[in-house]
Amino acid sequence: MNLILENLDLVMFAALCGGILLGFPVIFTLSGIGVLFALIGYETGHFDLVLLRALSTRIFGIMTNEILVAIPMFVLMGVILERSKIAEELLEEMGRLFGAVRGGLAVSVTVVGGLLAASTGIVGATVVTMALIALPTMLRNGYSRELAAGAVCSAGTLGQIIPPSTMLIILSEVMSSGYQQAQFEQGLFSVETISVGQIFAASLVPGLMLVGLYIAYLLIFSWLRPKRAPALERSGPDERVSIRRLANVLAPPIILIVAVLGSILGGVATPTEAASVGAVGALILAGHRFDPGGGRAATLLAAGGLIAMLVMTRYLDLRLGRGDIGTDAEQIGIWVAFALSGLVAYGVLTSLWRALRVGMLGPIVGQTMVVTCMIFAMLIGASVFALVFRGLGGDARVEEFLTEMPGGQAGALLFVMALIFVMGFFLDFVEISVIVLPIVVPALLLMDMDPIWLAVMIAVNLQTSFMTPPFGFSLFYLRGAAPPEVRTIDIYRGVIPFVIINVVGIGLIYAFPAIGTWLPNTLFG
Repeated sequence: MNLILENLDLVMFAALCGGILLGFPVIFTLSGIGVLFALIGYETGHFDLVLLRALSTRIFGIMTNEILVAIPMFVLMGVILERSKIAEELLEEMGRLFGAVRGGLAVSVTVVGGLLAASTGIVGATVVTMALIALPTMLRNGYSRELAAGAVCSAGTLGQIIPPSTMLIILSEVMSSGYQQAQFEQGLFSVETISVGQIFAASLVPGLMLVGLYIAYLLIFSWLRPKRAPALERSGPDERVSIRRLANVLAPPIILIVAVLGSILGGVATPTEAASVGAVGALILAGHRFDPGGGRAATLLAAGGLIAMLVMTRYLDLRLGRGDIGTDAEQIGIWVAFALSGLVAYGVLTSLWRALRVGMLGPIVGQTMVVTCMIFAMLIGASVFALVFRGLGGDARVEEFLTEMPGGQAGALLFVMALIFVMGFFLDFVEISVIVLPIVVPALLLMDMDPIWLAVMIAVNLQTSFMTPPFGFSLFYLRGAAPPEVRTIDIYRGVIPFVIINVVGIGLIYAFPAIGTWLPNTLFG
């Protein structure tokens, strides 16, 4: 009994894992286990209930965190684009563009996955959409079931690593908190922080690297085994590539990528501001798709106004809260921005009316609310768990364990990466980010690891766990949407090469840290 009481932190973590494996909702398991072990620790003299007074402050901090405010905006942007059928049109046009090449359909799926990742970031919706549209097409054209399933599953998970991504926003908040905690423990009180923009910039090159590695594998595989990935035979004029049609399909995601990522990486807007721009832009671009008979004038005017305002903010200070407005150019710019805001407002109201008229507005708002509430409830539950876990001495135990790990820094990093990889079999990225990372990240950063580089390593690892058999979430999404002839074993076999590619990608980032640090260092110093 004394052994159990002296190791309540370990028992607490084991109880959490057991509750999750038994199928209890993670949100209630986190908070319930935290409260239960706080009472047990208090009764046995191992926990001071005074620590729970900090809980209200923590929850208030979560709900008012400026970084986390970007989450509902990015979720809304992704839901709008998913409902507007952009993915379907992208897959059709990319299939026409690359279909004449061996493995071209699989390459088109990967390219579309990358574009959707950079514009929506919703993994489940991407996997299901491509499984319903691209998978039957590949099977009809003679593709092996394993290759088709692997291509769809891997392309769908790119939304985790290519910004803007909800996972990267949560990861940046966790890494920033862990970095500050590590600096406090080192006796530094003038601390540095990590921004979402830095994490976005750090993840962009590794994400594009994975896209390139996926495409290289698909082309090599189709060259070695042409019967498993044949070229598509064009049988009519509808199968030919139309530059105009391709431009119309590519315009919405590319405009959003430039508007959102360009404004963040270019220093024009904060991630939260860019998220609101992305949500408004997605609504404007999707308005015509909700109601094709409504005309494009409102969409074009609003999109042009939004882009013009973004360009103006790059060169002029348009803030109204200043004591004095300097040059005449700024005064004129503010009046022009007012006029452009009117165009944007007109486009937004028109798009909202079209979405309401076709019955899309309710589902969009509802799905956004469900996903956002789930994420924030998870963060609050994890805050309860982490507070009690630290009060029982769990963080000190983890730090001591990692410090004494054989192999020093490399050994500790390998252990944590393996732990995240294995837990990815059972837990969602949000659960791993809010349960595991706050415990292990400060200990790793105390070993003089670059926080940006470590964040990229963890991000690619989390993305890998999404498609790792037997419990990767993308596998379940694909299984639910795949045709009956695609067996579960086919999905597992098809995705294993892509899991290996991701492991190779992690190794490349470890061997060449500049893959993850060059762009943020260049943009942010």
